[in-house]
Amino acid sequence: MAAKDGDGWTQCARGHRHWGLHGASGLLAVHHDEHGVPYVLMQKRSWWSHHGGTWGLPGGARDSHEDAVATALREAHEEASVVGDGLRVQGVYLDDHGGWAFETVIAESAELLAAAPANSESTELRWVPLPEIPGRKLHPGFAESWDKIQPELTPETLVLDVANIVGARAEHGWWKDRLGAATRLLTEVATLRLRHPVLAQWYPRIVAVVEGAAKKAPDVPGIEVVAATDSGDDAIVDVVRRARPWERVVVVTADRGLKERVGNLGARTVGPKWLLSQLDAQDA
Repeated sequence: MAAKDGDGWTQCARGHRHWGLHGASGLLAVHHDEHGVPYVLMQKRSWWSHHGGTWGLPGGARDSHEDAVATALREAHEEASVVGDGLRVQGVYLDDHGGWAFETVIAESAELLAAAPANSESTELRWVPLPEIPGRKLHPGFAESWDKIQPELTPETLVLDVANIVGARAEHGWWKDRLGAATRLLTEVATLRLRHPVLAQWYPRIVAVVEGAAKKAPDVPGIEVVAATDSGDDAIVDVVRRARPWERVVVVTADRGLKERVGNLGARTVGPKWLLSQLDAQDA
């Protein structure tokens, strides 16, 4: 295990030659302007490099001790001087070629971060508005996966109706200790690897609304806990209402009235079983 031990050429099951003995990953930093238009930080590759002259993402070979996110952030810093402190990872898209894979790390940026070629691998770094991307000469790998990745650039928020989920879980004696039941749920969700139909790894912003006896639920890393001052349903509706217009919001609840209220605001809903089944599978 050493730095740069992933450097080298390899061949995938499709017969293509790829850089990265342990696979590779790249950073897809996306910023939405005030109108919701996505801008993607793109790299124009130097003429001498593999697929030189094409536009793609800062990225490169993964070292044996790294995961996809660590590799993407390191490569973005090495190639584009991008500092990852201002980024929030939304998910990872896996492009598996059989024996070799490229992982695209999608990360939301609150601003158009400064970026410039930091080594000889790039000739230009530019924030490109989404509508202009197809008109550029794209790196073949990026072009092949772009249609699948593009819909996942939208930031997502998962809102948990904790009281409803705890009730659906029906742990023995949960009604006697609602605070304890809510705390256990949040602790388990914080370590859960959520399933997603497209992304291999999904990291939505998670907001958990607690009410009544569970209002004193402690903060949990990775989860924003909101204590309802009055009605839990009203607090959830307020969370949904505050979402940015271009943001996707999913509310986990089985409450019919609440589902209708948040649906009128554009949110999607799923029942508690969707979450509880994943928790059960994790415990199995």
